[in-house]
Amino acid sequence: MKAAVHTKYGPPSVVQISEVERPSPGRAEVLIKVHATTVNRTDCAYRRGNPFLARVAYGPIKPRATTLGNEFAGRIETIGPGVDQFDVGDRVFGYNEGPFGAHAEYLVMPAKGSMATMPADSTYERMAPVFEGAHYALSMINGAKILSGQKVLVYGATGGIGSAAVQLLRNLGVEVTAVCHAEHIELVRHLGADRVIDLQNFPDDKHIYDLVIDAVGKTSFGACRHLLTSRGVYVSSELGPHSQNPFLALTTPLLRGRRVKFPIPRHNQEMVRYFKGLVESGRFTPLIDRTYSLDRIVEAYEYVETGQKIGNVVIVVDSSE
Repeated sequence: MKAAVHTKYGPPSVVQISEVERPSPGRAEVLIKVHATTVNRTDCAYRRGNPFLARVAYGPIKPRATTLGNEFAGRIETIGPGVDQFDVGDRVFGYNEGPFGAHAEYLVMPAKGSMATMPADSTYERMAPVFEGAHYALSMINGAKILSGQKVLVYGATGGIGSAAVQLLRNLGVEVTAVCHAEHIELVRHLGADRVIDLQNFPDDKHIYDLVIDAVGKTSFGACRHLLTSRGVYVSSELGPHSQNPFLALTTPLLRGRRVKFPIPRHNQEMVRYFKGLVESGRFTPLIDRTYSLDRIVEAYEYVETGQKIGNVVIVVDSSE
């Protein structure tokens, strides 16, 4: 089978399309024919081996997981012994951070892993980018214990995480202020933001918020502190300057004032089914910026690393359906 393979850390050019052995499902596993996947910030971090924590987990010198890709949508081709919740032919989508492997024509997943059947009227390209950014956004919202009627600012509202956060917060009945480039203001309003601030006017906003979400990791607690209520929370998608955010998450609660949270995202089958329900009800739609074929995945990586993508970048692995 064809797969996007990298055997060393580095820039997008380290990724090559190669022929590799097709995997076989073991007990309680399924083999998925991948139709669509994504390239996202997580893939980029593990491909670069930066931050260094990525190397600690997945190989200090060279990557153990040579085929990346954590989001997928496809059809179950084969099921292993002991699988009773899925059938051959089921159209499924999900998330496989850790083992990775979705940048390939076939992927093995545990039957109890983070995946679910797709809504009947959905396409593979639409469902592949449902989970990654959205589950990070949900982790931030839940970690801050945000409730209906509170006020939240989302910095970086056009990215995969930020665009999901705006929609999830809207569903909660939260008053959402979004920050983005001027040319995307109408798009972010359409996602459900109550107010939209031009990036050039941030952080001179005169409002205060119960939560500030930095969905792109380009601010800091110090820069946003004045935007928080006396017990407001700051959350970022990144470690922050000098990797300070985990440390601040431990120390700021002791001061009984404005706090940093650094929630550890978790995922399971129940969460995938939750997002499936949001898609089916029309309450969540992942933004898709560009689509590439698997053969052009290096171009996709290069584009994602410009930092200019709007929502998600989808890779079409098989367009036969």
